[in-house]
Amino acid sequence: MSQLVLDKIEYLILLVAGFATHSKVSEAQAYSYLNSYGALSLCEKYYDIMHTLPLEENIHTLQSFCQRKGGHL
Repeated sequence: MSQLVLDKIEYLILLVAGFATHSKVSEAQAYSYLNSYGALSLCEKYYDIMHTLPLEENIHTLQSFCQRKGGHL
């Protein structure tokens, strides 16, 4: 696996864990929620930008993104 792929995976794990903590849900629930509203695809697509921004800012962005698509966390 390339280093870029490993970096993306590591960053997605960090985002899911941070989102879970922020939302007070399990990491499995956070993953399911983010995946069901397309937020993980968004993170993968915009990784080059997102990984340079503060984690908390990205967590709030993902929360807003999911809520605009009907999410309730």
